[in-house]
Amino acid sequence: MRSALREFAGSARFAQSLTLIAIGLAFSTHAIRSMVGWPGLLAALATLIVLCGLSLVARWRAVEWYGILPLTILVFVGWAAASVIWSNAPVATLLRVGYLIAFGMLGLYVALMRDTIQIVRAFGDVFRVLLAVSLALEVLSGILLDLPIAFLGIQGDIASLGPIQGIFGSRNLLGFVALIALLTFIIEWRTRSVQRGRAIASIVLASIALVLAGSPVTWIALGASLVALAALYGLRRAPEHDRWRWQLALLVTGVVTLVTAWVLRVRIIELLDARGEFAVRLDVWREVSRYLAANPLQGWGWVGRWPDAAPYVWIERAIGRELGSALSAWIDAYFQVGVIGMLLFAALVGVALVRSWLLASNRRSVVYLWPALVLVAITVTSFAESFALQEGGWMLVVVCAVKAARDMSWRDALAAARAAE
Repeated sequence: MRSALREFAGSARFAQSLTLIAIGLAFSTHAIRSMVGWPGLLAALATLIVLCGLSLVARWRAVEWYGILPLTILVFVGWAAASVIWSNAPVATLLRVGYLIAFGMLGLYVALMRDTIQIVRAFGDVFRVLLAVSLALEVLSGILLDLPIAFLGIQGDIASLGPIQGIFGSRNLLGFVALIALLTFIIEWRTRSVQRGRAIASIVLASIALVLAGSPVTWIALGASLVALAALYGLRRAPEHDRWRWQLALLVTGVVTLVTAWVLRVRIIELLDARGEFAVRLDVWREVSRYLAANPLQGWGWVGRWPDAAPYVWIERAIGRELGSALSAWIDAYFQVGVIGMLLFAALVGVALVRSWLLASNRRSVVYLWPALVLVAITVTSFAESFALQEGGWMLVVVCAVKAARDMSWRDALAAARAAE
């Protein structure tokens, strides 16, 4: 009996199922909380972590444990955990750090148990279901019933072509998921890991969700992702001995583009019809800056999604709306764990992006494009949303960072250099 259970827990099919459930749970937290509340979500999360632990134990010998976690992840999470010492709500910080670690563990499990192409397929399968369910519920609410589905936050505006929220609770999160799904479906199509008709239908599904979400933040991230895709396509076709020159030219071009975009930011906001969203964010960031002056170095303590406690409720009352975050992952990290935490988070994302970019431009397989493009989308989105620090977004960061580190580790490079001496 014990051997049968061990064989089942160590099977590839069990790992595949847990991967799909983990991704689905991470990106369905709003819907789960809306239906069964926080106790139901936490129970599901705890059960899933236990099952993932059993799967890891059963496949212990098959896992390459050397250097499994990038130091950037360990240091950032460690600093967030240390913030319980100076937090004005230490119990909440302790619980929220555990919540952060839990989704990080799910991301680690996915990265360890599945190859990159299998991860792409898993995210693609989950996103197809989530986007299809979102559009179906929007049609039910806005066209068939003409009534909002209040407990899910669906307003039923699809008849007027949006903006829609789906099962994600906000149009920006739906747009973010649709963007990651679109990039995933493109990689599926190029790697021929799914049938051509299914890939095209999936791309159409993600495009419809992205358009109907009507998120200006997502449009900017989409533009950056498409530019990155074009740049990587050119780099992969360039001669290997000249590739570093093109990388340097792209770096300079990117810096110039960022400076130009900053100078023309008002005009860009007007073209995207995003004055309202930008004004809200500017008000939030100004209010946050008032409280940052009190704890600039270490922040107020890690909480992830904002709780109903000081100073977060004070900021919400000053703005006149419920927020849940600082509407920027970089500013949220700064606010919660100080300038040190923000720099550590920037190092985590930056190192993962550089590694994945080099892999995508030098490795032959198209599948290596996926982590690089996803991290570009996350980096740009993080300027106006805090998804990268919460639940599915954080899990996605961990998956990409771990895969990039395992394929391009400085530890392996150092060991190879020592062996060559």
